[in-house]
Amino acid sequence: MRGTANAHYECIKACSETDFTEDLKAIGVPVLVAYGTDDQIAPYDDSALLSAEPLKNGRLKSYDGLPHGMLTTHPEMLNPDLLAFIRE
Repeated sequence: MRGTANAHYECIKACSETDFTEDLKAIGVPVLVAYGTDDQIAPYDDSALLSAEPLKNGRLKSYDGLPHGMLTTHPEMLNPDLLAFIRE
């Protein structure tokens, strides 16, 4: 939240206009894709499956009603899942 409005705009613009499918297909390590269903930056229905499906070893974990910044706003919900994933 410390960046300029223009920097935030350009970041969202670049991410929304770039197809990362081939990059995701190239990732071979296990990946946990944590996604809030109330993400207003990258809406769940438009992004969650597109992020997880191309991964060779990806797992989508959905968090009902959580926002884009859920790692900051709800660490008590995500941290146990992150630790469990790492321990696997």
